[in-house]
Amino acid sequence: MANTKLRKLGFCGADDSVSPRALALIFNSYPFVEFGVLFRPDKEGEPRYATEKWVQELAKVAHSSHMTLAAHLCGSRVNELLLDGDDSFISSLYPMGFRRIQINATAVNGVDTSNLEGSVQTLLKVISKHHDLEFIIQKNDETKPLWEGILTSDSGVPKNVTMLVDESKGTGLLASTWPSPPAEYDIGYAGGIGPNNIHKVLTDVLVAGNGRDVWIDMESSLRTIDQDGNDIFDLGKCFKCIDAVCDMGIYKHPQFMSS
Repeated sequence: MANTKLRKLGFCGADDSVSPRALALIFNSYPFVEFGVLFRPDKEGEPRYATEKWVQELAKVAHSSHMTLAAHLCGSRVNELLLDGDDSFISSLYPMGFRRIQINATAVNGVDTSNLEGSVQTLLKVISKHHDLEFIIQKNDETKPLWEGILTSDSGVPKNVTMLVDESKGTGLLASTWPSPPAEYDIGYAGGIGPNNIHKVLTDVLVAGNGRDVWIDMESSLRTIDQDGNDIFDLGKCFKCIDAVCDMGIYKHPQFMSS
């Protein structure tokens, strides 16, 4: 494992089906957990896409519990960033407890991908204005014009930029291999990860990490259709993943939960 550190265990898609207080309870016991909120205005209120009212409640809970969050931008929230350089929404996130911003610049996420290469400098300008935020670029074949443009820019990769390796492009398909982090930036891993395979994925990722700090993220595998037919964010599935991390000795359960 070469002393690879799992810096975050990401659970994306937290929405109105779960109480923000429940998320804070988990975070306070397992601070390596990072809950992610998907922001896509045209889908607000649908499963996986929280309402503004719920996000405001989450922000209050995050403030009082010191919970840190990740914002996963989709649709118009990415378009306004890449096409217009409009960072007004980005500026509102830090006060609400968000510390990492993932840019999902793919068509399946409702983004205009016709000129990603031409958006590089616009994005870099926004990133340079927000040193207190970490920007995660989804790295796959479709987003190559964006991340490759960042890599080859005259200024190099900004210190607050990392990349998420996800060849599934957010569709939840498991990767066949996990690459090692390059020298220039840190990476995380996503694509088909969930409670049923997390032990093997972590075993492979901690080797691939080659002594660096990495993270993993999941979304589709955390959904459950409840007895009323509702598509919910399943905290039970989240806890199975937490349990696997602790069983592997990567982190420990709180002392009151020790067997």
